[in-house]
Formats: sequence, structure tokens, C-alpha cells
Amino acid sequence: MTELWSPDLRLIAGIIAGFIIAVGVAQNLLQVVQLGFAMTAFRAHRRVATPQLWRRFSDAAPPITLISPAFNEELTIVESVRSLLSLQYPAFEVIVVNDGSTDGTLQSLIEAFDLAPATRARETVLTSKPVRGLYGAPHQPRLLVVDKINGGKADALNAAVNLASFPIFCAIDADSLLEPDALLRAVQPFIDDPERVVAVGGTVRIANGCKIDQGRVVEVGLPRNPLALLQSVEYLRAFLMARLAWSQMGALTIISGAFGLFLRQPVLDVGGYSCDTVGEDMELIIKLHRYHRDRELPYRIAFLPEPVCWTEAPTTLRVLSRQRRRWQRGAMETFARHADMLVKPRYGRIAGLGMTNIALTDVVGPILELFGYLMIPALCLLGILSMDYLTAFLAVSVGFGISISVASLVMEEAQLRRVASVSDLLVLLFAAFVENLGYRQLNNFWRVQGVWEYLTGSTSWGEMTRKGFGARSGHPG
Repeated sequence: MTELWSPDLRLIAGIIAGFIIAVGVAQNLLQVVQLGFAMTAFRAHRRVATPQLWRRFSDAAPPITLISPAFNEELTIVESVRSLLSLQYPAFEVIVVNDGSTDGTLQSLIEAFDLAPATRARETVLTSKPVRGLYGAPHQPRLLVVDKINGGKADALNAAVNLASFPIFCAIDADSLLEPDALLRAVQPFIDDPERVVAVGGTVRIANGCKIDQGRVVEVGLPRNPLALLQSVEYLRAFLMARLAWSQMGALTIISGAFGLFLRQPVLDVGGYSCDTVGEDMELIIKLHRYHRDRELPYRIAFLPEPVCWTEAPTTLRVLSRQRRRWQRGAMETFARHADMLVKPRYGRIAGLGMTNIALTDVVGPILELFGYLMIPALCLLGILSMDYLTAFLAVSVGFGISISVASLVMEEAQLRRVASVSDLLVLLFAAFVENLGYRQLNNFWRVQGVWEYLTGSTSWGEMTRKGFGARSGHPG
């Protein structure tokens, strides 16, 4: 069949296929480097029990403002707030922002905590939609509820940052649960390196399948839903390998919007969260890098594996696809706004490592990988390319992926021992194989859709229906 195609056509096809495979090799080699850095960090890590943490850091722990934006969380908001108020930490306050909910979110809070209209002096450094009222109660001095016109998650966070009383704030999703000692563990870099640390991220894990009682994960289990199970492996790789590695390299470019601690003043200095993007979490971190590099100020943005936030994963293809398309749009928006950092030497490793990784993994990677899955097999079947190309492509895209997923899981179990039983570990190992044989490719398809939505100017957040802790809808902003 090869005689049907001209030498020039075969040469062009070979160059394109070779380029796709080369990008795949570069992506996977980068993951190998990440794995190496993550293993180095884990080897240097010594887990400290909660009572020891309390004795060591309770006197030095700075006060923290917990910020929880909420939109239509009537069914779960009271339990979520009670969970936050019971965290093991010396001094903190909780600010819940009712961002124009159309259900009974605000009324549920007022009735559960016997709230009444309140006042608080505030500086309006960050712009947000108008605040309609504040609510508090003398018997619950740590809690402040903000009622405002809907403006989206970033807008709600900005309103709360304006009102925060303390120098550090923690942003957490209303449908997520912190482990009791999460704040005490996450605040350590601020205590150890107070002159430089401006932000700290923690691990986000999948709560589907876990036993939850009064806002606490009391028994860790695996999701029964196949999609949620595959996401469990995906999250392990993303947080315990990738983000830990980038933190070690000093080039961390994202802290999850579900759980992150920030020094308040630098966030005010960069203008807070950007309200015109769906990737406000990544955008804030890049702005913090840029601000400090432009002014040659010492700073550090860190990730810790042990502070854990539990969140519910989507369990349907429809909802998961919305989430992944939105994440992709956010990455594209952030990269487009800050792409000039790549060519300016003053941004150092943030450009050379962090922004380059975004370009390779988030901008170019999904398109080339999906194109490779479609083009290389087709060209091989038509006889334009030899089967060697197809073998090489599958070995790079699937073989490396399985190896990295399994290695991340083994590293997590060896260091943190979060898996409840041997049978659960075997299930996760099986999921690490399956994840690279269909799920990853589907994810790439959604990401390419996200690229198209970005190019066509889509700004939709998409309703994120939940099931696990009680039916709910995520933030529409």
C-alpha cells in the first residue's frame, strides 16, 4: 500500500508523527523529573503526630481567617460551617459568603446559629459586588456571614478578604471538608519562614466512598463509582507528585481553589482574585509570582502533602466534562495573560520551569496528544507510516502514563499510608492501569473542547451538581 503515497507525503507524515511523539516523550520525561523531586521531598519529610504539632506550634501559630464562598448550599452549609468551627487551631474566624444564593442558604445559617444583623469595620481594597448585610452572634464570635449580590466565586472571595481580621486567610470550598489538624499542618511554613512565605497549598483528596459523620471523614474508603475511583488516582498523581515536585523546584504555579492559605497583604497588593477568569486560583498564584519578581522581593510559595482537604468528585460524564473544560479554559486564560513572562529573564525558574510546563502540559499537550491518537493509527492503517510509529506512540503515551500513576501510588502508600487495606491498594493499582486506557484519552478530548471554548470566548462556569454529601449545586460564577 505504501506505493500509493508519494515519498514527500510519507516524509511530511513522518515529521508530524515524530514531533507528536517527541512532545509526548518530553511530557513524560518531565513527569519522571517530578517524581524524582517528589520522592526526594518525601524522604526528607518526617510526619509529626497531631499532639506534638499542637505542643510545638500552638503558641506561635498566627491567627487565620477561613473563607468559604457559598452558592445554593442550603442542604449542607450548616454542617460545613460547624465542621470549620470545630477545627483544631488556636485562633481563627470563619467568614461564610452567601453569594446571592437563590435557595435557603442564608436562612439556614441564620436559624442554625441564631444570627442577627451585625457590623464590622472593613477596608474596600478589593472590588466586589455590593454587600447586602453582615450577620453574627455574640455566642458565636468566630463566625461572620456575609450576604452579597451574586458575582461569582472570585468576587465572593474578594469580599471576604476585605473583611478578614487576620493576616493569613484560608480559602476553602463550601462543599469541602478539612481534616481537624489541617490548618495546624498547613501553617507551618508561615511559622518556619515568616519573612518569605506568601502562600501554602495542601492536598485535596476524593471523599466519595468515605464515611462522613458531622462534617468529618471518620473512615477512609474508595469510591464505588468508577469515574470517582479513577479521579482518586488522578488526584494522587497531581498533588502528591506534581505539586510537591514543583514546590521543591520553587516553581509551583497553582494552589487548589478548594484549599489554600495566603498572606493577606500580598493578595491585596496584586488586586486579589481576578473575576474575569474561571481559573482564579492559578491566576492568583501567577500574579503573586509576578509581583514579587518584578520588585525583586524575597518570597516562597509552597505545597505540603499532609494537610488534607476532602472534596466530592463528579460521578457522571456530563458533570466531569464541564469541570475539566472549565479547568482547561482557566489554564489557557492564565497562560495567555502572562505568556510574556516566558521571554523575560527576571522571572527565572517561574518562566523556565513553571510557565514552560503550563505551555507544554496545558496549552500544546492536549491538542497534540488527541491529534496523535487520531492521526497516527489512521496513517499506519493507510500505509503512510510504519507500525513502528504506532508502537512508539502507544508506548510513550500509555506505558509512561501507567508507570507514573503506579509510582505515585506506591510513593503515597510508602510515606503516608492513607489506604485503608491491602484490597483497597490493589483496587487503586488496577485503577492506575485503567486510567491510562480510556479515561486519560477522554480527559484529553474534554480539554481540547476547553481550548475551543476559550478560543470562542465562552465564559460559562456550568452547574456542578453533587450527590455525595447531599444533593447540591456548586458555584455558578
